[in-house]
Amino acid sequence: MLTIVDYSVNIVDLIVNYEEISMNKHIGQIDPKTGEIMNGCMVYIPYRPKLKERWFMAFQDGLEEIAKDPELTLVPKNVLLYLYSKLDFENFIEQTQKEIAQALGIHKEQISRAMKLLIKKQIILESSNSGRSKFYRLNPNYGWKGKTNNLNEYRLKVIQGNKDG
Repeated sequence: MLTIVDYSVNIVDLIVNYEEISMNKHIGQIDPKTGEIMNGCMVYIPYRPKLKERWFMAFQDGLEEIAKDPELTLVPKNVLLYLYSKLDFENFIEQTQKEIAQALGIHKEQISRAMKLLIKKQIILESSNSGRSKFYRLNPNYGWKGKTNNLNEYRLKVIQGNKDG
């Protein structure tokens, strides 16, 4: 839907001339006092909000799946919510289990069990770096933080089994 606001004239009607001249549409409005048709052109100014808060996109189907899963009890869900809060671009999670345990005030053994369950259910994807260290990524079917044009590419990699992304 297109809304044109002109505070200098009280708009009562919007006239759109559908005769296109090479993809341009002619737009006019009627001055209610004089009846004059005032011609103009549309100018698109993209609105890009400047977010100061941390953010990520969540996918409703994935959230519903998590909510309905009886194996995902309070601790695994709390761990997942915490991991959502620490999500980095391209879905990387740079948190050790020790850091998660300290932040949530939960024993490391419970964090380990919760992480194993989240990995088993492929909500969290585990990869190993060239060394011994492991790193985690959120499965892109449950949420995404990053450029949207990279989302489908990463989803394909997950489907193909390349969880290293």
